Amino acid sequence: MPEERRLEEQFISQEAERRLSNQLDEAEQIDVDVQTNLFKIVQGQADGVSLSGQGLVFKENIRVQEIKLQTDSIAVNPFSAIFGQIELNEPVNAIARIVMTESDINQALNSEFVQSYAKNYDLEVEGEIVSFQMQSMQLTLPGNCKIQFQGLLQIKEKGKTRPLGFTARFRPRTHTNHIILESFDCQQGEGVTFEVVLALMQKVKELINLPYLSWDGTKFKIISMEIKQHNLILLIESQMRQIPSTISEFSN
Repeated sequence: MPEERRLEEQFISQEAERRLSNQLDEAEQIDVDVQTNLFKIVQGQADGVSLSGQGLVFKENIRVQEIKLQTDSIAVNPFSAIFGQIELNEPVNAIARIVMTESDINQALNSEFVQSYAKNYDLEVEGEIVSFQMQSMQLTLPGNCKIQFQGLLQIKEKGKTRPLGFTARFRPRTHTNHIILESFDCQQGEGVTFEVVLALMQKVKELINLPYLSWDGTKFKIISMEIKQHNLILLIESQMRQIPSTISEFSN
């Protein structure tokens, strides 16, 4: 941390680091910088908070290789802030850069937390309800700026349940381009009708085009994805209710 920081700023930042570290299962390195001074804290203000860390492990064994986060100016509870607990009086905007390895991603995809969000979907296809139950998911980064996703589904249609194994290959979202699906191949089961694929792709499109996704009151949007040396780099725009407990919400 910079040596030229004010004593009160250094104290608040170090206490915030300690509190956040206690909420993590593991952290190779973590650094919190609360950009403020005593006068602003007494008024309930801070210019911003930056957070950087490596090898952070949350509950459910979800791991990120690297994270860098910077907030806008914030309004805080002055009494809690003095002791390093940054309680927000208003939601704050932030930009985060998150790096995850293939292993990190697949560990997260098959965690109970992600499975609870992605496991079941019901779609209407030509007046009938088709149910999808995700059994397993795996993501690979084969190179050439592509992402490959393999999954095993159980499809319930017209009272009958059958398995479907598939591989989808796509190009990730960038600042200038939307996600582009390059291929969708069925490897197990009887395949699916064009109408079912169309309904599924429409659902994916709706999710992708949402202005923001909500997660325990925190709104976030993936701005871009970059693939580099078998790592996936996400640039995320978010509106957070709390710091640092928002970070620990990965564990809820």
